[in-house]
Amino acid sequence: MEKAEFGLPEPLPTLPGNVLTPFRIAIPPDAIDDLHQRLERIRWPRELPGDWERGVPVGYLRGVVERWLEFDWRVWETRLNAVPQYTTRIDGQTIHFLHARSPEPSAVPLLLTHGWPGSVAEFLEVIGPLTDPSRYGGDAADAFHVIAPSVPGHGFSVPLEEPGWDHVRIARAWIELMERLGYDRYGAQGGDTGSVVSPLVGRLAPGRVIGVHLNGGLAFPAAEPGDLDALSATDQAKLATAEHFRATGTGYAELQSTKPQTVSFALSDSPVGQLAWILEKFHDWTDPARSLPEDAVALDHLLANVSIYWFTNTSATSANLYYESRGYPTASSGVPTGVAVFPTDPAMRHILEREHHLTHWAEYSRGGHFAALEAPDLLVEDIRVFFRSLRQQ
Repeated sequence: MEKAEFGLPEPLPTLPGNVLTPFRIAIPPDAIDDLHQRLERIRWPRELPGDWERGVPVGYLRGVVERWLEFDWRVWETRLNAVPQYTTRIDGQTIHFLHARSPEPSAVPLLLTHGWPGSVAEFLEVIGPLTDPSRYGGDAADAFHVIAPSVPGHGFSVPLEEPGWDHVRIARAWIELMERLGYDRYGAQGGDTGSVVSPLVGRLAPGRVIGVHLNGGLAFPAAEPGDLDALSATDQAKLATAEHFRATGTGYAELQSTKPQTVSFALSDSPVGQLAWILEKFHDWTDPARSLPEDAVALDHLLANVSIYWFTNTSATSANLYYESRGYPTASSGVPTGVAVFPTDPAMRHILEREHHLTHWAEYSRGGHFAALEAPDLLVEDIRVFFRSLRQQ
């Protein structure tokens, strides 16, 4: 019998007494109709001459909106529902998660954490190769069971029921989730928010986490005196990019970390506003060799991600994480840590190794901040290589 696309349809393992409810995405037809009606009656802003330096150009966004009107959400809903999904209650909060079991008996559980403005949809291209590597030309010995929760206040981990959901609280919830699933030994991987939460999971559960793999950190290098002297040409380029981003690209973070509720009125009432808010980050953070977001990420995949934010009305609650975590220091752990550095990532090894137990470091010339979407082949292989020596420890 042919294998299922994402692992085997076997019962979900769980410990007695834990309630794990099967979940399927089913956006009501009237919500899709409402989206189309709003897209058809947008009032476009005036703009000054220029390109992306002032933000998303009107002419460009018109074309993306036209595509959104043609976009078939049901196709992506079906793709997402092909991955087993569940919800559970942890610390007073509904947690939604994907759980793709590998057909390989020796598979290692791998906890994936997305960030903002991402969602679990960004993992669709990597779940298959991670869970069933032999089906994708890899070695069965590199197989993982994939667990990918929606960060509280994002996607289907809604509603966000109370304040206080910072990175540490999320990490504690992830540890509880893995315990409920019966996993007492696992790896953690993440980009963006995941690059902070995953090391915290390792710090809080060092006896369970065999290793932490990171990509997509955006923080300006935490440099000490002398750290930025005599940099290699590669690190000089990273520093220049980080300085440019700090000078011109942090307005979104200032708003979301100080007044997330105020900005959400525009984003929750206008799908085009939500689209532009997210598209700007895909323009700025994807592979700099790609001129437009859709040159780096398939436009329909990007629209699927934006649609999740729109249909779940999570502009305010996703931004809340910035408010809860403002000023939070770089997270670290003592467990073995691997870092995959893609273009636009400002990571420098000699700085990060002060706080992380680095056992693996790789730099790539292709891809960007959204590596699971931009360069899934490189990310998957890097994860496999990093965990290969940790599986039997």
